[in-house]
Amino acid sequence: MRLLTFITLILISGSYSTFCFADGTFTIEGMITAENGQPIADASISINGDIIRNNSKGHFSIDVPVVDIYQLTFEKKGFYKSVHTYSHFELNSNINNTKLTDVTLVAKKEHRVMLAFGGDVMMGRRFYKPYFDDPILIHQDNKLANSKAVVQFIKPYMSLADHAAVNLETQISEELPGERAPKSVTFYSRPELLAALTWAGIDYVTLGNNHTFDYMTAGLTSTMALLNKSALGFSGAGFNEREALSAYHQKIGNTEFSMLGYVGWQGGSNPTQTANDEHGGAAYGSMDNMLSSIHQEVAQDKVVIAQYHGSKEYANNPTGVTEQRLKSSLDAGATLAIAHHPHVTQGLELYNGKLIAYSMGNFIFDQNFTATQHSFILYVWLDGDKFHRAEIVPLYNKAYKPTPATGMHRYTVMKRLTELSKLRGTYIHHSAGHGVITAANVVANNEEQETLISFSQNEQVESLYQLPWQSPITKVLLDDVSLKYRLGTNLVNGSDFESFNNFNAAERGWHFEKGAMELNSYGFSGQHSLSLILNNKQKQMFGMQSFRRVYKASNPMTIKTKLKSKDLVKVSFYWQGRKKRQKLFDAFKNSEKHLIKTIEINNKGNWQNIEVDFNSPRIGYKSYRVLVEFELLSNNEKMKNKGMNNNEDKSMTTGKIDIDDFSVIEWQTAFSNSITPQQFNFDVSQASFIGINHQGKHSAVLTY
Repeated sequence: MRLLTFITLILISGSYSTFCFADGTFTIEGMITAENGQPIADASISINGDIIRNNSKGHFSIDVPVVDIYQLTFEKKGFYKSVHTYSHFELNSNINNTKLTDVTLVAKKEHRVMLAFGGDVMMGRRFYKPYFDDPILIHQDNKLANSKAVVQFIKPYMSLADHAAVNLETQISEELPGERAPKSVTFYSRPELLAALTWAGIDYVTLGNNHTFDYMTAGLTSTMALLNKSALGFSGAGFNEREALSAYHQKIGNTEFSMLGYVGWQGGSNPTQTANDEHGGAAYGSMDNMLSSIHQEVAQDKVVIAQYHGSKEYANNPTGVTEQRLKSSLDAGATLAIAHHPHVTQGLELYNGKLIAYSMGNFIFDQNFTATQHSFILYVWLDGDKFHRAEIVPLYNKAYKPTPATGMHRYTVMKRLTELSKLRGTYIHHSAGHGVITAANVVANNEEQETLISFSQNEQVESLYQLPWQSPITKVLLDDVSLKYRLGTNLVNGSDFESFNNFNAAERGWHFEKGAMELNSYGFSGQHSLSLILNNKQKQMFGMQSFRRVYKASNPMTIKTKLKSKDLVKVSFYWQGRKKRQKLFDAFKNSEKHLIKTIEINNKGNWQNIEVDFNSPRIGYKSYRVLVEFELLSNNEKMKNKGMNNNEDKSMTTGKIDIDDFSVIEWQTAFSNSITPQQFNFDVSQASFIGINHQGKHSAVLTY
């Protein structure tokens, strides 16, 4: 993708409208405003390369060719540039009369700086040796170009900031650095990672994490030497405790900054992962170490940014230890606290006017289970040492590549962050498709809106992905007083297949025979679906490629999908579990596939809704996945052409089945007729599906 100057259009801007015309063009219009709500006039807007200017009232309108992805870059002298990305599907299916909110630009001023942060970074393991015969991302003979290709889609975003930082959760070495530390998982990445990060606009990396000493002294020596040769600043590790706790100093604009990095625990093995008088390692983020190193920097009139690696993996919220250390760091004089390690995102909090990000999630990583694939870029504007504003750019780690999150991925990222932050009294508003936190931290005073959700005759489940992520569901009114409803979340990513091939990265979350799959230019709900070629002598398996590691045990579930075939096809639904102590590939190969339900479809080429209920595994399983087996029973067209009947030889027959909107829904509430949704657990607030307890042509009015 080309980095556009001025405004890269992706359908952002204030109060945008979109219109599709028969000639294959798409109209996008909207408003650009300043933070005080006043229109910004004569701004440059670039939409996938086409550049226009808005009018004196801040409004713009442009016709663009219909493509899968639109990227907009907004630019006006005296303001920070802003980049937004949308898919055609999400713009064309917006339920709110295709209206998008204003894009807001932040004014430049003396002593104001724009910082950018990403989460955990590594580029080893499956980047070079992927699972499941997936394409190799980094080839040995083309490491630099391939490494840059991994980060190309976040380069337009990170390059905007005055200073950008990530957590380098890997050692750096051309080859295996040496003896592994006595631990189960160790990382190392090639030096080209550092060049790729620099190329993408990264200025600094923190080494305060639990993988900085994975190959002990040899790995640390290599890492430090290569970082010193690079353009990247770094801190958070050293060859002794004093070095590890030392800050990296950087003047940004007219302000002197100190960057500190810490890991929250020493490690249970010998040698420890943290630096001491006997060996090097990461900076140990004990309360005493953090406060003393922060006090030292504050005493030198530095603005302190503290990055901390801790808490529990895959959790919704930080541990009490993490929360207290971060808040105490701000009390001690740090200006901003950024945390990571859980591999999933956690909320943000304005604490005494200072911002804490409790977990950034994965930025560049090769974890292949779905819970870890949504994250964000965090922009923070500081006026000296005062917090001014933050902006959240949602990301989707697609085939190990960080990409702008669009459609259902945007909804998933932003809904989670909005609701988790709200629990801490911190309110996320929106600037087009991004989230915004302001120093005033006011609760949005939006007018209530309503959306009608319709269920067809044979449906009991409907998607909520087109609802605005910033607005929680406050009321549910059903058209039949005898009905009950429940709310649920989707456990698989990319269910609608609309982003399947976007950003030069095919989805890696789906299991199918590579040579038997095709991406269609049509779908039930959008522009794309998948097809599987079927042969009557071979059963085709489809479903989740990886096991779902984060799930609720013994929970009501529903598989919902749309299927279409001109042939008679037997469809069998299964769940397959990985037991707690079972090796991953042993589970793929040998774990029992538990039959949920078998049906036959022969819908003469029309889309058919399929909804299958089951319960998630109860105990003894670390993770599970859902699979579907397709078996061609007959091919009506070929049988007719050959003059065959059902009892004749069909050895040469082939057919296909189309698949769209494949979701695995974990219900977060029991059925209820309460007008106000029950909030017995946090996941209710992230609902992306609604279900009713009886089939029929029914409707629900949702207020948000």
